[in-house]
This record gives sequence, structure tokens and C-alpha cells, in this order.
Amino acid sequence: MVTEINTEGPETATAKPIPFIKEPPLVGSLFAYQKDRLQILMRIWQELGEVGGFHMGPYALPTFSAPHHVHSILVEHAYDFDKGESTHNVFRPVIGNGIFISEGDFHRRQRKLMAPSFQPRHIASYADTMAFYGEEIQSGWRDGEVILIDNEMIATTMSIIGKVLFDADVFSETSDLGSAMETTLSFIGDRLARIIPVPYSWPTPKNNRTRQAIALLRNRIQQMISERQSSTAERNDFLSILLNARDDDGEPMNDEQIIDECLTLFGAGHETTATALTWAWFLLAQHPETYRTLQQEVDTILQGRLPTYADLPNLPYCLQVFKETLRMYPPAYAIARAALKDLDINGYQLHKGDVAIIAPYIMHYRSDFFPQPEAFQPERFTPEREKQLPRYAYLPFGAGPRICIGNHFSMMEGQLLLATIAQRVTFELVPNQKITPDPGKSLTLRPDHPIKMIVRRRS
Repeated sequence: MVTEINTEGPETATAKPIPFIKEPPLVGSLFAYQKDRLQILMRIWQELGEVGGFHMGPYALPTFSAPHHVHSILVEHAYDFDKGESTHNVFRPVIGNGIFISEGDFHRRQRKLMAPSFQPRHIASYADTMAFYGEEIQSGWRDGEVILIDNEMIATTMSIIGKVLFDADVFSETSDLGSAMETTLSFIGDRLARIIPVPYSWPTPKNNRTRQAIALLRNRIQQMISERQSSTAERNDFLSILLNARDDDGEPMNDEQIIDECLTLFGAGHETTATALTWAWFLLAQHPETYRTLQQEVDTILQGRLPTYADLPNLPYCLQVFKETLRMYPPAYAIARAALKDLDINGYQLHKGDVAIIAPYIMHYRSDFFPQPEAFQPERFTPEREKQLPRYAYLPFGAGPRICIGNHFSMMEGQLLLATIAQRVTFELVPNQKITPDPGKSLTLRPDHPIKMIVRRRS
């Protein structure tokens, strides 16, 4: 959080003033933000345009929602910002200093060590694992059964990331490790939703449960590391890659850092894709013609078999559906960055300590970039139309040197799971459900209530 931006004085004499939405005195948008964060973001765009702001009590939060602002903040000045004290206080006690939360030279070192392993050519070998678990989850659904699609997608992506991280079926919704990770992610989501979270050091029941869950996760991952270090067997998983990684000086990561990175990859590696897939099925069930188009593509290309990595270029509509879902429900609906020094952002003055908000949610609903933005139209993402978008108008995974390291993994997983499951079943929404996104519920833009779906098995 930052104090009110000062635009007075000689150093900012030519700076453009940042306008703010009309708010109650003293508290600002504190309570309104708690009630509906997305509405506050859209108010800024509708009332003020590309640059505006809101207040959380005495603190000002300037908000930017244009591609050139994204370039300035997330690319050009990427290392002139960090994630801010409040974000560090939420994540570091829980998942340590992994790539998501680390800063400066240390982050650059970790990124350089890990990034090559997430390039498409390296993750291609995980495609069969993704299709296998998609096939496995749907095989247990009976025709006419009502399922909670959120839970089913979480179970699927949790199994996948557990397998590719550790080459073992160690994570499921009912396992102790899976339960511990859900406890941890729930705790992080709860702390992010609170303006003044309860200190992690306090011995509250929730804090105690979380500490027990983290201890379980760290101890089990340490056991896996020790087993790998004492074995000569080669495995094709991320844990092995992390153990073998060396920096420019030939130094490996220590065990504690590997554990931090594993916790980070597991949390981010299943939450984002599971939420996006949940929304994809929700949207498809409301748009039967789009659903039929997707299934026709899958039936034509796969003819009953499981998809492989080689099939991805021949399943473009599956990818378009997933991309359009990420446009409408971006996992990171807002990105916060704290200035490490005084900065000029396209004529707007930020002072050291100011927190700037980049708002993908606003940009994804700008009608000048996406006509009829409320409409679900996968055709927006044909290669020809996607090329017409301004760079950084669409950023479901952020941008710049801190772009989500697993973006290619997530896109491949979403495309493959849509194809695998759509081939076997069609989902229908249970009637009379009112579903809206709730950004205060978790790390990503999850639905406010579990979504009930009726399974219709395809012949």
C-alpha cells in the first residue's frame, strides 16, 4: 500500500495528474473493493479511462490499463518495481522464496536456471500425462450424474502437476499431500482477500492448520529430494531438472530452495489451469453451437483416441476456446507492482514506494480491442485476428521478464484436456444456478459457488 501520490513540486511540475474515482472520504473504496473488486476496476475504465485510481483508506492505488503502460511497467521498468511488502508478507512465510515471490538478482538467477525447462520443446513429453489423467477423470463419471466441475478440474490438474513434478501419483484430492496443498492455497487466498490479515505468527486455528500443512509438504518433498540424491536412476520430472540445474558458476540450488520452487510450481501449476477449465466448461454449456464446433473438431482429428502433442496444431479451435476463456476470466485479473525509485510512466509520476496496478481484466473487456467484450467468441483468437491485437492488449499470464514461467505448460494442458474430455462427454448446467466470478475467494478468478454440471456421455 502507498500514500497518496504527490504531483506537486518542481520534479513533477510537468507530470500528468492521475484522476481518482469518486469515493467516500477517509475509507475510500475499502469496503466497495472488498465487496466487488472487478466492479471497482471497471468503474475506473468507464469513468476515467486508461489511467485512474482508487483509495484503500489513506492509500492511493493508481491503475493502468493500456498496452503501452504494460510495456513501461512490466517490461521497460520491470526491475524498477517489486511485488511489494504486502504480497511478500502473504507468500514468503508459506511458500518461501520461490520464483513467484523472489526479487532482483536472485530472481534473475532462478529464472535463468528454470526457464529452459518450460520451453515448448521441453514440456512436449508431458502431453501424454495430461491426456492420460483427463481420460482417467472422465471414466468415473456416470451418464446423468451431477458433478461439481470445479472439484473435478482441480483433481485432474493436481494429479498432472504431481506426476510431472515428482513422477509419482502422490497428489490427489483425498491424499494427505493434496489436502495439505489445498489448505495452504486456501490460506493464501484468505490472506490476500483481507485488508489487514491476521499475522501468521499468531496461534490461531487457521494458522496452526496451515503450519502443519506446510511442514507436511516440506518434509515429504525433502524425502523425495533425498531419495533422488541417493539414486542413479534417471527420471523425466521437474524435481530431477531442479536437482540437476546449475548456474553460471556451476552452483546448484540448495535443498531449501528446491522445496520453495516445488511448492511454487505445484500451487501455480494446478490452480490456474483448473480455474480456466472450469470457466471453459461453464461457457461451452451456455453456447451449444460453440460446443458442437469444438466436438466436431475433436471427433474429426482424434476419432476416439487420446490426443498427443503432435495433434495440437490440428486442434486450433480447442486452443481458441481456452484463450477466449482466459480473456473473459483472466487468472491474474490485476497485477500489483511497488516502485523501488521515483519513475516516470508515460508522463505519470510514481514515487518510491507507490504501488501501481496493471489491470488485465479491464484490458480484456475493452471494446476497442475486443468488440462485444461480454460475448464468448473463440473466433477472436484465429491466428489472423490475434495478430491484429496490439501487443500486451491480451495478457492472461502477465508480461516481461516476470511473465508466468509456466504459460506454455498451462496452454498445452488446457488445450489437451478440453480435447480429451469433450470427446467423451457433454456437460449441461444444472438449472437455476447464479454463478459470478469471485476474486476474493482464491489466488485466481474462481466462481463464487461450485458449478454443478450434468454429465451426458457420448456414444
